[in-house]
Amino acid sequence: MDRRRFIAGMGAASTLGLAASQAPADAQSARRPNIVLIMADDLGYREVGCFGQELIRTPHLDRLAAEGMRLERFYSGSPVCAPSRCALMTGLHTGHCYIRGNKEVGGWGPEEPEGQWPLRASEITLPECLKRVGYVTGAFGKWGLGGPGSSGHPCNQGFDHFYGYLCQRVAHNYYPTHLWRNHDVDVLGGNEYFAAHQRIPEPLPSEDDYARRFAGEAYAPEEIQRELEGWLRQNVHRPFFLYVPSTIPHAALQAPRELVESYPRDWDTEPYLGQDAYLPHPRPRAAYAAMVTYLDQSVGRIMALLDELGVADNTIVIFTSDNGTAPNGGCDRRFFQSLGELRGAKMTVYEGGIRVPTIVRWPGRVRPASVSQAHGAIWDLLPTLTAVCEAPAPSRPDGVDLSAVWEERGEPHREYLYFEYPEADQQQAVILERFKGVRTHLRDGNRTVQLYDLENDPGETQDVAAEHPEVVARVEAIMREARRPSTLFPIPALDDMEG
Repeated sequence: MDRRRFIAGMGAASTLGLAASQAPADAQSARRPNIVLIMADDLGYREVGCFGQELIRTPHLDRLAAEGMRLERFYSGSPVCAPSRCALMTGLHTGHCYIRGNKEVGGWGPEEPEGQWPLRASEITLPECLKRVGYVTGAFGKWGLGGPGSSGHPCNQGFDHFYGYLCQRVAHNYYPTHLWRNHDVDVLGGNEYFAAHQRIPEPLPSEDDYARRFAGEAYAPEEIQRELEGWLRQNVHRPFFLYVPSTIPHAALQAPRELVESYPRDWDTEPYLGQDAYLPHPRPRAAYAAMVTYLDQSVGRIMALLDELGVADNTIVIFTSDNGTAPNGGCDRRFFQSLGELRGAKMTVYEGGIRVPTIVRWPGRVRPASVSQAHGAIWDLLPTLTAVCEAPAPSRPDGVDLSAVWEERGEPHREYLYFEYPEADQQQAVILERFKGVRTHLRDGNRTVQLYDLENDPGETQDVAAEHPEVVARVEAIMREARRPSTLFPIPALDDMEG
């Protein structure tokens, strides 16, 4: 649907939405639920206690699951950051959405332009839909869908207020020189510029030396948290959409020292020297665990504030991740069993790259301590949230309304889930009921479909394509039908077939 027709049509068809955007006290909009959507960055499927983690403390997320539903078959939009965010914002999977990879605009130096390839002005986003029925919208964390002055800037895509990192590259450092408040730079005092990717030839003499070289005074996640809490206090009297795309636990390994000290010293037998990208750290395992625990504490602070403000019972809280655990940067996913039995990691369309820990809490509507095995994906959140909030939505999103799943009233009809990853070796995946078809090495022209029975083999260890030729044929047909070629993110092996 054309964005201008969407805006004009909804303005004519929904005087309620127009009035609510101007008058916060509108009685109908007051009955709509508030929304808090928290998205971790590179958090693996088994890195939360309620999803099986045994070493990292996540009591607040575990409580969230105890008070809500654990979605065990929920998927990110992509195995990397920006396209997952695009799928969330637009309700489109990566065969249709505009941003399908981490396409950069600038470079790594401090004077380089910031940002990734921007969303188009014509996109219809989740916050834009919610604003039409009176929601106030705020985003706090990492954006990644357009830098300063671009069409993709969050304040040009439906958010009333933004604070955090516009650029994913800048977000590799948790002690940046600045963050962005809407269209303005917010300089962080006490933080001097240093590159977020460094390697040292040998360990530094002490932990204090690491701190002096690879830290500053203002920890960006804490600055973002404080801004978020202030915004929530100011806007609690209106229906609100609070989007929290955290930077944690994406590398570099940088965490508050007191949290690092709370984990066992004997975990770390040797320091990380930056040999696999990002920054060195003297205690990499403890630092990673500390980052996840800081994220958990941030969730706890949000929940406590909702209680304090008296709105917790009318607030949908969703927690998820943009993709699976990273394979680099000092993250020891084997030590933490970050992905359990799942194959792959970030940057792959195997389960470890795209199946993510997801929780939804909605008092009175979602049964406490419930669990769902229904398929869901991040592009379902736009049609789900617009449906439950009675907000207008694009006419043809790829997602489905999951509210019946949340309330255990049944499952919506869904034929398949589709993924493509046009970077690295170029990959494609389709989940079709119990089966999953995967193509890898498309860059080399390899179109062979691997087939896995996820019900009996969630680790994707046995390719059963030869046993189910009819399923392979159906997967191949979906892989052709479920995508439009992209000039920005071409996959020649597939685009040639469709030409």
